[in-house]
Amino acid sequence: MQVLHMVGGMGETSYANNSLLQRKVILMTKPIMEAAVTALFSTAATTFPASLAIADLGCSTGPNTLFAVSEIISIMINLCKATKHELPEFQVFLNDLPGNDFNTIFSSFLPRFQEKLSEQMKSKNGVSTTLPCFFSGVPGSFYGRLFPRESLHLIHSSYSLMWLSQVPQGLEGNRGNIYMARSSPPKVLRAYYEQFQRDFSTFLECRGQELVVGGRMILTLLGRRSDDPSSKECCYIWELLAIALNEMVSEGLIEEEKLDSFNIPQYTPSPKEVRREVQKHGSFSIDCLEVSEVNWSVFDSDFDPNVVSEDGGYSMARCMRAVAEPLLVDHFGEEIIDEVFKRYRAQLADRMSKEKTAFVNVVISLKKIA
Repeated sequence: MQVLHMVGGMGETSYANNSLLQRKVILMTKPIMEAAVTALFSTAATTFPASLAIADLGCSTGPNTLFAVSEIISIMINLCKATKHELPEFQVFLNDLPGNDFNTIFSSFLPRFQEKLSEQMKSKNGVSTTLPCFFSGVPGSFYGRLFPRESLHLIHSSYSLMWLSQVPQGLEGNRGNIYMARSSPPKVLRAYYEQFQRDFSTFLECRGQELVVGGRMILTLLGRRSDDPSSKECCYIWELLAIALNEMVSEGLIEEEKLDSFNIPQYTPSPKEVRREVQKHGSFSIDCLEVSEVNWSVFDSDFDPNVVSEDGGYSMARCMRAVAEPLLVDHFGEEIIDEVFKRYRAQLADRMSKEKTAFVNVVISLKKIA
Protein backbone atom coordinates (compact mmCIF):
# COMPACT_ATOMS: atom_id res chain seq x y z
CA MET A 1 0.00 0.00 0.00
CA GLN A 2 2.87 2.41 -0.72
CA VAL A 3 0.44 4.40 -2.92
CA LEU A 4 -1.47 5.32 0.25
CA HIS A 5 -0.36 8.85 1.03
CA MET A 6 -1.98 12.27 1.09
CA VAL A 7 -1.55 14.71 -1.83
CA GLY A 8 1.83 16.34 -1.20
CA GLY A 9 3.28 19.79 -1.84
CA MET A 10 1.56 23.12 -1.19
CA GLY A 11 -0.83 23.27 -4.16
CA GLU A 12 -4.57 23.93 -4.22
CA THR A 13 -5.51 20.25 -3.86
CA SER A 14 -2.69 19.38 -1.42
CA TYR A 15 -3.37 17.88 1.99
CA ALA A 16 -1.42 20.80 3.50
CA ASN A 17 -4.13 23.19 2.29
CA ASN A 18 -7.13 20.92 2.87
CA SER A 19 -6.75 19.44 6.34
CA LEU A 20 -8.71 21.81 8.58
CA LEU A 21 -11.07 19.00 9.63
CA GLN A 22 -8.16 16.83 10.80
CA ARG A 23 -6.78 19.80 12.76
CA LYS A 24 -10.13 20.27 14.48
CA VAL A 25 -10.07 16.60 15.53
CA ILE A 26 -6.60 16.98 17.10
CA LEU A 27 -7.87 20.04 19.00
CA MET A 28 -10.89 18.08 20.24
CA THR A 29 -8.60 15.43 21.75
CA LYS A 30 -6.35 17.94 23.55
CA PRO A 31 -7.79 17.21 27.06
CA ILE A 32 -7.05 13.49 26.59
CA MET A 33 -3.54 14.29 25.35
CA GLU A 34 -2.99 16.60 28.31
CA ALA A 35 -4.10 13.90 30.78
CA ALA A 36 -1.78 11.33 29.16
CA VAL A 37 1.27 13.63 29.17
CA THR A 38 0.58 14.69 32.77
CA ALA A 39 0.27 11.04 33.84
CA LEU A 40 3.52 10.20 32.07
CA PHE A 41 5.24 13.14 33.79
CA SER A 42 4.00 12.20 37.27
CA THR A 43 4.91 8.52 36.77
CA ALA A 44 8.44 9.40 35.72
CA ALA A 45 8.85 12.44 38.01
CA THR A 46 11.43 10.84 40.30
CA THR A 47 13.55 9.45 37.47
CA PHE A 48 12.56 11.72 34.63
CA PRO A 49 14.58 10.94 31.49
CA ALA A 50 17.10 13.49 30.24
CA SER A 51 15.68 12.91 26.77
CA LEU A 52 12.00 12.33 25.97
CA ALA A 53 11.24 10.34 22.80
CA ILE A 54 7.95 11.13 21.05
CA ALA A 55 6.64 9.51 17.86
CA ASP A 56 3.82 10.75 15.66
CA LEU A 57 2.64 7.88 13.47
CA GLY A 58 0.95 8.68 10.16
CA CYS A 59 2.11 12.30 10.40
CA SER A 60 1.28 13.18 6.76
CA THR A 61 2.41 16.59 5.44
CA GLY A 62 0.98 19.96 6.37
CA PRO A 63 0.39 22.31 9.29
CA ASN A 64 -1.07 19.38 11.28
CA THR A 65 2.16 17.37 11.03
CA LEU A 66 3.73 19.25 13.94
CA PHE A 67 0.50 20.40 15.61
CA ALA A 68 0.11 17.49 18.04
CA VAL A 69 3.84 17.51 18.82
CA SER A 70 3.60 21.25 19.50
CA GLU A 71 0.75 20.64 21.97
CA ILE A 72 2.69 17.85 23.72
CA ILE A 73 5.82 20.00 24.09
CA SER A 74 3.74 22.96 25.38
CA ILE A 75 2.15 20.72 28.02
CA MET A 76 5.61 19.49 29.06
CA ILE A 77 6.99 23.05 29.28
CA ASN A 78 4.11 24.08 31.55
CA LEU A 79 4.44 20.97 33.74
CA CYS A 80 8.20 21.42 34.18
CA LYS A 81 7.75 25.08 35.03
CA ALA A 82 5.01 24.33 37.59
CA THR A 83 7.06 21.61 39.29
CA LYS A 84 10.46 23.34 38.85
CA HIS A 85 11.79 20.38 36.90
CA GLU A 86 14.46 20.89 34.29
CA LEU A 87 13.12 20.48 30.77
CA PRO A 88 14.21 17.28 29.06
CA GLU A 89 15.58 17.25 25.54
CA PHE A 90 12.94 16.23 23.01
CA GLN A 91 13.52 13.63 20.35
CA VAL A 92 10.65 13.71 17.86
CA PHE A 93 10.08 11.02 15.23
CA LEU A 94 7.72 11.78 12.34
CA ASN A 95 6.51 8.61 10.66
CA ASP A 96 4.52 7.93 7.52
CA LEU A 97 4.77 5.70 4.46
CA PRO A 98 7.74 6.38 2.12
CA GLY A 99 5.43 8.09 -0.41
CA ASN A 100 4.69 10.87 2.09
CA ASP A 101 6.09 14.31 1.23
CA PHE A 102 8.79 14.45 3.93
CA ASN A 103 10.73 17.10 1.98
CA THR A 104 7.97 19.67 2.45
CA ILE A 105 7.81 18.90 6.20
CA PHE A 106 11.51 19.57 6.73
CA SER A 107 11.91 22.45 4.26
CA SER A 108 8.69 24.39 4.96
CA PHE A 109 6.92 23.40 8.17
CA LEU A 110 9.76 22.54 10.55
CA PRO A 111 11.59 25.92 10.32
CA ARG A 112 8.30 27.73 11.10
CA PHE A 113 7.63 25.38 14.00
CA GLN A 114 11.09 25.94 15.49
CA GLU A 115 10.69 29.71 15.19
CA LYS A 116 7.33 29.56 16.97
CA LEU A 117 8.80 27.33 19.69
CA SER A 118 11.61 29.83 20.33
CA GLU A 119 9.04 32.64 20.66
CA GLN A 120 7.03 30.51 23.09
CA MET A 121 10.11 29.83 25.23
CA LYS A 122 10.99 33.53 25.26
CA SER A 123 7.48 34.57 26.34
CA LYS A 124 7.52 32.03 29.19
CA ASN A 125 11.08 32.65 30.39
CA GLY A 126 11.55 36.31 29.49
CA VAL A 127 14.82 35.54 27.71
CA SER A 128 15.74 33.85 24.45
CA THR A 129 16.13 30.13 25.10
CA THR A 130 16.73 27.42 22.55
CA LEU A 131 14.77 24.31 23.38
CA PRO A 132 16.77 21.17 22.54
CA CYS A 133 14.38 19.51 20.12
CA PHE A 134 15.63 17.02 17.54
CA PHE A 135 13.50 15.84 14.60
CA SER A 136 13.83 12.75 12.44
CA GLY A 137 11.72 11.42 9.57
CA VAL A 138 10.92 7.71 9.82
CA PRO A 139 9.52 6.37 6.53
CA GLY A 140 7.83 2.98 6.85
CA SER A 141 4.59 1.21 7.71
CA PHE A 142 3.48 1.31 11.35
CA TYR A 143 2.20 -2.23 10.79
CA GLY A 144 5.77 -3.31 11.49
CA ARG A 145 8.58 -2.38 13.88
CA LEU A 146 9.91 1.16 13.41
CA PHE A 147 11.97 1.81 16.56
CA PRO A 148 14.33 -0.05 18.93
CA ARG A 149 12.89 -1.92 21.90
CA GLU A 150 11.72 0.30 24.80
CA SER A 151 12.99 3.49 23.14
CA LEU A 152 9.80 5.61 23.12
CA HIS A 153 7.97 7.41 25.93
CA LEU A 154 4.96 8.74 24.04
CA ILE A 155 3.19 7.79 20.80
CA HIS A 156 0.52 9.87 19.08
CA SER A 157 -1.50 8.99 15.99
CA SER A 158 -4.52 10.79 14.57
CA TYR A 159 -6.71 9.74 11.62
CA SER A 160 -4.24 7.10 10.43
CA LEU A 161 -5.03 3.76 12.04
CA MET A 162 -8.32 3.28 10.20
CA TRP A 163 -6.18 2.78 7.06
CA LEU A 164 -5.46 -0.91 6.56
CA SER A 165 -2.14 -2.41 5.50
CA GLN A 166 -3.81 -3.72 2.33
CA VAL A 167 -7.15 -4.11 0.61
CA PRO A 168 -8.73 -7.19 2.25
CA GLN A 169 -8.82 -10.45 0.29
CA GLY A 170 -12.20 -11.88 -0.73
CA LEU A 171 -14.08 -8.75 -1.81
CA GLU A 172 -15.46 -10.34 -4.98
CA GLY A 173 -19.19 -9.74 -5.14
CA ASN A 174 -18.99 -6.17 -3.80
CA ARG A 175 -20.11 -4.92 -7.21
CA GLY A 176 -20.89 -1.23 -7.59
CA ASN A 177 -19.37 -0.45 -4.18
CA ILE A 178 -15.90 0.84 -3.33
CA TYR A 179 -16.13 0.14 0.40
CA MET A 180 -18.45 -1.59 2.84
CA ALA A 181 -22.02 -0.59 2.06
CA ARG A 182 -25.55 -1.61 2.95
CA SER A 183 -25.64 -3.72 -0.24
CA SER A 184 -22.30 -5.47 0.52
CA PRO A 185 -22.49 -9.26 1.08
CA PRO A 186 -21.73 -10.43 4.67
CA LYS A 187 -18.45 -12.01 3.52
CA VAL A 188 -17.20 -8.56 2.44
CA LEU A 189 -17.94 -7.06 5.87
CA ARG A 190 -16.22 -10.04 7.50
CA ALA A 191 -13.14 -9.67 5.26
CA TYR A 192 -12.77 -6.01 6.23
CA TYR A 193 -13.16 -6.74 9.94
CA GLU A 194 -10.66 -9.61 9.90
CA GLN A 195 -8.11 -7.42 8.12
CA PHE A 196 -8.61 -4.75 10.80
CA GLN A 197 -8.11 -7.34 13.55
CA ARG A 198 -4.85 -8.55 12.01
CA ASP A 199 -3.54 -5.05 11.42
CA PHE A 200 -4.49 -3.52 14.77
CA SER A 201 -3.15 -6.56 16.63
CA THR A 202 0.16 -6.22 14.74
CA PHE A 203 0.24 -2.48 15.52
CA LEU A 204 -0.24 -3.11 19.25
CA GLU A 205 2.41 -5.85 19.25
CA CYS A 206 5.00 -3.54 17.62
CA ARG A 207 4.23 -0.53 19.81
CA GLY A 208 4.22 -2.74 22.91
CA GLN A 209 7.84 -3.60 22.14
CA GLU A 210 8.89 -0.01 21.33
CA LEU A 211 7.33 1.82 24.31
CA VAL A 212 8.95 1.89 27.75
CA VAL A 213 6.86 0.46 30.60
CA GLY A 214 4.63 3.31 31.77
CA GLY A 215 4.81 4.93 28.32
CA ARG A 216 1.63 6.40 26.84
CA MET A 217 -0.12 6.10 23.50
CA ILE A 218 -2.96 8.34 22.26
CA LEU A 219 -4.78 7.09 19.16
CA THR A 220 -7.62 8.75 17.23
CA LEU A 221 -9.39 6.79 14.50
CA LEU A 222 -12.34 7.44 12.27
CA GLY A 223 -14.90 5.04 13.66
CA ARG A 224 -18.56 4.45 14.39
CA ARG A 225 -20.95 4.10 17.32
CA SER A 226 -23.04 1.38 15.69
CA ASP A 227 -22.27 -2.34 15.84
CA ASP A 228 -23.07 -2.46 12.11
CA PRO A 229 -19.85 -1.93 10.06
CA SER A 230 -21.92 -0.90 7.02
CA SER A 231 -23.86 1.78 8.91
CA LYS A 232 -24.35 5.16 7.31
CA GLU A 233 -22.32 6.97 9.99
CA CYS A 234 -19.08 5.42 8.75
CA CYS A 235 -19.72 4.43 5.12
CA TYR A 236 -21.74 7.32 3.72
CA ILE A 237 -18.74 9.43 2.67
CA TRP A 238 -17.51 6.58 0.42
CA GLU A 239 -21.02 5.66 -0.81
CA LEU A 240 -21.35 9.16 -2.28
CA LEU A 241 -18.02 8.78 -4.08
CA ALA A 242 -19.24 5.41 -5.39
CA ILE A 243 -22.37 7.13 -6.78
CA ALA A 244 -20.16 9.59 -8.71
CA LEU A 245 -18.02 6.74 -10.09
CA ASN A 246 -21.08 4.65 -11.02
CA GLU A 247 -22.50 7.62 -12.95
CA MET A 248 -19.29 7.71 -14.98
CA VAL A 249 -19.53 3.95 -15.60
CA SER A 250 -23.08 4.38 -16.95
CA GLU A 251 -21.78 7.09 -19.30
CA GLY A 252 -18.91 4.92 -20.52
CA LEU A 253 -16.22 7.12 -18.94
CA ILE A 254 -15.00 4.33 -16.64
CA GLU A 255 -15.00 0.58 -17.31
CA GLU A 256 -17.34 -1.36 -15.03
CA GLU A 257 -14.67 -4.00 -14.34
CA LYS A 258 -12.31 -1.23 -13.27
CA LEU A 259 -14.81 0.06 -10.74
CA ASP A 260 -15.65 -3.40 -9.41
CA SER A 261 -11.96 -4.07 -8.70
CA PHE A 262 -11.49 -0.83 -6.73
CA ASN A 263 -11.88 -0.95 -2.94
CA ILE A 264 -10.87 1.50 -0.21
CA PRO A 265 -8.36 -0.03 2.27
CA GLN A 266 -10.00 1.37 5.40
CA TYR A 267 -11.93 0.09 8.40
CA THR A 268 -13.78 2.35 10.84
CA PRO A 269 -14.08 0.36 14.10
CA SER A 270 -16.52 0.71 16.96
CA PRO A 271 -15.20 1.44 20.48
CA LYS A 272 -16.15 -2.13 21.40
CA GLU A 273 -13.94 -3.55 18.62
CA VAL A 274 -10.99 -1.34 19.63
CA ARG A 275 -11.35 -2.29 23.30
CA ARG A 276 -11.55 -6.00 22.42
CA GLU A 277 -8.25 -5.95 20.52
CA VAL A 278 -6.45 -4.00 23.27
CA GLN A 279 -7.68 -6.39 25.97
CA LYS A 280 -6.80 -9.40 23.84
CA HIS A 281 -3.25 -8.13 23.40
CA GLY A 282 -2.62 -7.56 27.12
CA SER A 283 0.34 -5.14 27.04
CA PHE A 284 -1.73 -2.00 27.62
CA SER A 285 -4.26 -0.70 30.11
CA ILE A 286 -6.97 1.68 28.88
CA ASP A 287 -6.88 5.10 30.56
CA CYS A 288 -9.64 6.53 28.40
CA LEU A 289 -11.90 5.47 25.51
CA GLU A 290 -14.21 8.11 24.05
CA VAL A 291 -16.39 8.72 21.02
CA SER A 292 -16.94 12.15 19.49
CA GLU A 293 -18.32 13.70 16.30
CA VAL A 294 -17.04 16.33 13.91
CA ASN A 295 -19.29 17.81 11.21
CA TRP A 296 -18.31 17.35 7.59
CA SER A 297 -18.57 21.12 7.33
CA VAL A 298 -15.86 22.09 9.81
CA PHE A 299 -17.11 25.67 9.93
CA ASP A 300 -20.56 24.70 11.23
CA SER A 301 -21.21 23.58 14.79
CA ASP A 302 -24.91 22.89 14.31
CA PHE A 303 -26.90 21.65 11.34
CA ASP A 304 -29.62 24.02 10.20
CA PRO A 305 -31.42 23.01 6.97
CA ASN A 306 -32.39 26.66 6.45
CA VAL A 307 -28.78 27.84 6.51
CA VAL A 308 -26.73 26.11 3.86
CA SER A 309 -23.02 26.80 3.51
CA GLU A 310 -22.56 27.31 -0.22
CA ASP A 311 -19.03 25.98 -0.25
CA GLY A 312 -19.69 23.04 2.11
CA GLY A 313 -19.61 20.47 -0.70
CA TYR A 314 -16.62 22.20 -2.28
CA SER A 315 -14.62 22.20 0.97
CA MET A 316 -15.47 18.59 1.77
CA ALA A 317 -14.69 17.43 -1.78
CA ARG A 318 -11.28 19.13 -1.57
CA CYS A 319 -10.64 17.56 1.83
CA MET A 320 -11.50 14.09 0.49
CA ARG A 321 -9.54 14.69 -2.72
CA ALA A 322 -6.41 15.42 -0.69
CA VAL A 323 -6.90 12.03 0.97
CA ALA A 324 -8.21 9.80 -1.84
CA GLU A 325 -6.67 11.18 -5.04
CA PRO A 326 -3.47 9.05 -4.95
CA LEU A 327 -5.55 5.86 -4.62
CA LEU A 328 -7.88 6.87 -7.46
CA VAL A 329 -5.04 7.97 -9.76
CA ASP A 330 -3.20 4.69 -9.17
CA HIS A 331 -6.28 2.65 -10.14
CA PHE A 332 -8.16 4.73 -12.73
CA GLY A 333 -5.48 7.07 -14.10
CA GLU A 334 -5.18 10.83 -13.84
CA GLU A 335 -7.45 11.80 -16.74
CA ILE A 336 -10.75 11.27 -14.90
CA ILE A 337 -9.85 12.83 -11.53
CA ASP A 338 -11.21 16.35 -12.06
CA GLU A 339 -14.51 14.97 -13.37
CA VAL A 340 -14.81 12.49 -10.47
CA PHE A 341 -14.44 15.21 -7.87
CA LYS A 342 -16.72 17.61 -9.71
CA ARG A 343 -19.51 15.00 -9.48
CA TYR A 344 -18.52 14.05 -5.92
CA ARG A 345 -18.75 17.68 -4.88
CA ALA A 346 -22.32 17.84 -6.22
CA GLN A 347 -23.25 14.70 -4.26
CA LEU A 348 -21.72 16.10 -1.07
CA ALA A 349 -23.35 19.51 -1.43
CA ASP A 350 -26.75 17.89 -1.99
CA ARG A 351 -26.49 15.65 1.09
CA MET A 352 -25.03 18.36 3.32
CA SER A 353 -27.88 20.70 2.43
CA LYS A 354 -30.51 18.13 3.46
CA GLU A 355 -29.17 16.40 6.57
CA LYS A 356 -26.63 16.57 9.34
CA THR A 357 -23.46 14.83 8.20
CA ALA A 358 -20.64 14.02 10.60
CA PHE A 359 -17.63 11.80 11.11
CA VAL A 360 -17.44 9.68 14.26
CA ASN A 361 -14.09 9.61 16.08
CA VAL A 362 -12.88 6.89 18.42
CA VAL A 363 -10.14 8.13 20.78
CA ILE A 364 -8.22 5.80 23.06
CA SER A 365 -5.46 6.61 25.56
CA LEU A 366 -3.29 3.66 26.59
CA LYS A 367 -0.57 2.94 29.14
CA LYS A 368 2.12 0.30 28.55
CA ILE A 369 1.94 -2.11 31.50
CA ALA A 370 3.96 -5.15 30.40
